[in-house]
Amino acid sequence: MIYEMRVYRCIPGRLPALLKRFDTVTLKLWEKHGIRQAGFFTTLVGTSNQELTYFLAWESMAERETKWTAFATDPAWLTARADSEKDGQIVDNIVNQFLQPTAFSSVK
Repeated sequence: MIYEMRVYRCIPGRLPALLKRFDTVTLKLWEKHGIRQAGFFTTLVGTSNQELTYFLAWESMAERETKWTAFATDPAWLTARADSEKDGQIVDNIVNQFLQPTAFSSVK
């Protein structure tokens, strides 16, 4: 299993809009495309409280490429994203990493 960690740094004050979009739209579309989330987190203590960090679980990079491309080009997603940004941009930047569990990790 490969885990993708994605950190979304929001425009100040826009984190609630991002959380709403995930809760009401994005997760349903991920389910449609077979994308598995492995946890969502907001920052309690850290450099910014305007961040959303989440993990996705993939069998392989090939699976990620196929499913993420299908999601990213889904007309329902493109429409929902545009609708959610009518009041302005939500995310300032995104950082992602692909992580592989060690042999001794409790997460496999």
